[in-house]
Amino acid sequence: MTDISSDPTLTHAPAAVYGGPSRIGDATVGDPARAVFGQVMGLVALTVGCAALGAYIGRDLSGGSGIVAFIAAFACVFGLSAASARGHEQLATGLLLGLGLLLGLAVAPVLAAYARTDPSVLWQAAGATAAFVAALGSYGYATRRDLSSWARTLLWALLGLIVVGIVLIFVSIPQAHIVYAVAGLAIFGAFTIFDFNRLRRSNSAGAVPIAASIFLDIFNVFLLLLQLFGGGRD
Repeated sequence: MTDISSDPTLTHAPAAVYGGPSRIGDATVGDPARAVFGQVMGLVALTVGCAALGAYIGRDLSGGSGIVAFIAAFACVFGLSAASARGHEQLATGLLLGLGLLLGLAVAPVLAAYARTDPSVLWQAAGATAAFVAALGSYGYATRRDLSSWARTLLWALLGLIVVGIVLIFVSIPQAHIVYAVAGLAIFGAFTIFDFNRLRRSNSAGAVPIAASIFLDIFNVFLLLLQLFGGGRD
């Protein structure tokens, strides 16, 4: 499935794509904090829209094209992190939207297959994703405790999930997709809490990287729920 240890954005390359968070400075309370929240969630919404557009455009693509799109999405993750760190916010925003489009293209063949055989699974996964992220994101944003200490543990948990996913490509284990999906949801649920907690303490300079992290949380949660509801079909 979506930061390396020092970069929050790379920590969320999907478990289909993903890497580790860093602490952003405390945000001021009141109107500035609400403005940052609105800015970040607006960027997340736009990126989700770009992913949906990519999924529609790429519905007839081959699996090989999806792999190329995933690789390009990785480049966008690194690029937007670097651009944001250098203060190039417009470039970082463009790369964020490109990330959404490319990941939509990457999973388009899979989503198209579900749409043809059992479209209700897509709606169930989408609805469950919205509820899952809203609940855990609200908790992460509301809690006053600084959760920066979670960063290293989450990074190692994510790396472990990726390793297990690679092993399961070559080893067939009964009901492994259920265990993998549940474990993935636990990890990305924790990432969702962590990222919304970072958002609470962020300022506008960190808006794009945090939006990328939250988008990748949403993306991975959706794919894991799709795998769970769809019975592990490829």
